[in-house]
Amino acid sequence: MLPARRLDSAEDPHAQRRSIRGWPATAIVAAVAVFPTPAQLSAARHFAAHRHGAVSFAVVDSRGRERGGLHPAARRPSASVVKAMLLVAYLRRHAHERLTPPVRRLLSPMIRVSDNEAAIVIHAVVGDAGLRAVGRAAHMRRLTTGHGLFETGITAADQARLFWRLDRLLPRRHRAYGRALLASVVAQQRWGVPRAARGRFRVLIKGGWRTGLVHQSARVEWRGHHLAVAVLTAGSPNMVYGERTIQGVAARLLSPVSVARKGSVTAHAG
Repeated sequence: MLPARRLDSAEDPHAQRRSIRGWPATAIVAAVAVFPTPAQLSAARHFAAHRHGAVSFAVVDSRGRERGGLHPAARRPSASVVKAMLLVAYLRRHAHERLTPPVRRLLSPMIRVSDNEAAIVIHAVVGDAGLRAVGRAAHMRRLTTGHGLFETGITAADQARLFWRLDRLLPRRHRAYGRALLASVVAQQRWGVPRAARGRFRVLIKGGWRTGLVHQSARVEWRGHHLAVAVLTAGSPNMVYGERTIQGVAARLLSPVSVARKGSVTAHAG
């Protein structure tokens, strides 16, 4: 995979301000009634609509409300994004059992380095039925299975629903373990939302990519709050361009939020 490049100033609203009057960005977010704000969501839509290829994204906000996005119900092949669903399916299937070292040696690389062989082994255990069970529990509406693991049909809206409900979907015994895997994806794959977050938020992610597809689903957490965002791209000119599209959408959703308190849109230029 090609290394991600830095966004230029037109793509990255964070380049304008990192904090407002010395307040940490997370403190200001915590004071806002709902996050992202309408202005932030509008800026993300505008950016995504002007990128090459087909871009869809969806957001579940900090109050658990589905805020739409851009073409949130457009279905795409999952590529490796489905591995987050495999993780949840396996942990739910073994909710009251100890995870053995051999199992951990499959689950960890499946998520942290996106190992395909490990995913195929886990899929052989949970099957498409396990994926569909996770879909029902996460309130997915357009999930499709049966055409191959990495051809599982997903939408940005369904992925945002999954990541927003992640804590309640993971069984209590394995919740910390599952979260730790999604929070410790290797640095080379922490493009997109984590780069946009710039260390100001805790970000749990799973990405997926292959020729013509670059996707990422994420849960963004701060001070007892969280939101979820999923961005799916098809037809990007190259891998780096797709990564930068995801980062640009997330940067606008997570930008400094003085605009949320004053009604200005100046932080979203670009």
